[in-house]
Amino acid sequence: MVKRSKLRRPFANLKSTLRALRYRNYRLYFGGQGISLTGSWMQQVAMGWLVYRLTGSAFYLGLVAFFAQMPVFFISPLAGVLADRWNRMHIMLVAQFLAMTQAFVLAALMFSKVLVPWHLLPLAFFLGLANALDAPARHSFIVQVVEKKEDLGNAIALNSAMFNGARLVGPPVAGILIALTGEGICFLINGISYLAVIFALLAMRFAPRKKSDRTIGFWRELRDGFAYTFGLQPIRLIIALIAWVSLVGLSYLTLMPVFVSKALNGGPHSLGFLMGAAGCGALLGALVLAARPGTRGLEKIMVGGSVVFSLGLGGLSLARVFWQAMPLLFLGGVGMMLQMAAANTYLQHLVSDDKRARVMSIYIMAFMGATPIGSFLYGTLASGIGVRPALACGGVLSLAGTLVFARKFLPLRGRLEQNV
Repeated sequence: MVKRSKLRRPFANLKSTLRALRYRNYRLYFGGQGISLTGSWMQQVAMGWLVYRLTGSAFYLGLVAFFAQMPVFFISPLAGVLADRWNRMHIMLVAQFLAMTQAFVLAALMFSKVLVPWHLLPLAFFLGLANALDAPARHSFIVQVVEKKEDLGNAIALNSAMFNGARLVGPPVAGILIALTGEGICFLINGISYLAVIFALLAMRFAPRKKSDRTIGFWRELRDGFAYTFGLQPIRLIIALIAWVSLVGLSYLTLMPVFVSKALNGGPHSLGFLMGAAGCGALLGALVLAARPGTRGLEKIMVGGSVVFSLGLGGLSLARVFWQAMPLLFLGGVGMMLQMAAANTYLQHLVSDDKRARVMSIYIMAFMGATPIGSFLYGTLASGIGVRPALACGGVLSLAGTLVFARKFLPLRGRLEQNV
């Protein structure tokens, strides 16, 4: 009996880790997003390598990333109001179609051999608009595909695992395809991959929901969302941490083509596998969170993950060869995912449902909107002092911000555990 119980325990743990997948709508969401995100990661690697191949400029890399991510900063709060007013699935469908169009245009320009560097700026901006429209609806949509709130944290963690599973697969495949055939095939595959999430969304079935009779104007709702978010200290602190780490830390991804080429003397293969190492670490971090039975202790995971990420980034600046960079990026991926997924789960449990999309849009503005500014700064800094010192500065600043957050946030945990 004891032996049989021990044999069953791993399967029981696995069932608990994957418990959100028992919901049909979530399975469709998980599968469609997984395929689409694999294509998106392939395009991101291909785009970075293409920009650097065409221009040889770290500054231009930062500029393209700035154009791709800046719309999120300005448009996400507006999209959050729309997602609280309208059908979130319909908003996601429109956004997926726009992103698919951008990928196919990129592929057509590459295969016709007429693409020049300036084309990448408006195309990056167009994709940024699609992502800005999609992100608030997608992050708040998760509560609609998971029927029981106690499984929400598990669904968010599995979502992060899926995101980083795609990150584990997409970049290495992209690196190989770029070396064999060029960047165009990655853009084409990404365009096709959007069909998976479009079909998945159309296949979902929901119980009829009562439409709310809103009498408050659009701009009033926008102001209310900001007042609600920044009026609550725990939410305000989490948003501040995410914004700071995204600004000074996560933007390091912009410099990866330069770092691989100049510091490690590598090519697209190396870039793909290093990005995959970060994705593998993030996948592990997400699975660790998914296996947790509850939300108690998330504040310590948030702080610990941010510290680990900061140390990994600082260590990366010292790496001299490929095999030194691999474990550091893996470590950074683990820390980044623990911090981001724990913060997302905390916010989803703290906010009221009628303001969920607006709060998540501000979270996205902090997460994705700070990144373009950081990308631009990283590109400028690396052009002036070099890629290694730029990465080292990012690691130090990220760690300093995390310690300030810990000092202010951790004393609140007693009150928060009653709500989370």
